Amino acid sequence: MTSDGLLRAKGTTMPLYEFRCAADCGPFERSFPMADVPRSVPCPGCEGDAARLVSSPRLGHGSSPAMKLLDATKRSAHEPAVVAGPPPRAATGRSAVTNNPLHRRLPRP
Repeated sequence: MTSDGLLRAKGTTMPLYEFRCAADCGPFERSFPMADVPRSVPCPGCEGDAARLVSSPRLGHGSSPAMKLLDATKRSAHEPAVVAGPPPRAATGRSAVTNNPLHRRLPRP
């Protein structure tokens, strides 16, 4: 099982489903393919009937680039990076010269 709550087997990803025993043995998780998830399974503690619960999905993949970007964005809101000064100027300092005659009519800085 991976840290994101998904079981990876043979190149596939199977989600975890949460179940609760009718005899209050406590919640437990089982992994099934999405197409084959049952409504109830036997409880590992008392072998009674355990119904599937509605729970929040585990959508965040902590190692994905998108998740790292979201974490960095949240962190910058209350821990901004400290800089010593403005970024260095470009080596030339001037933009490239254009030969387009229409650009001659533009106002000069």
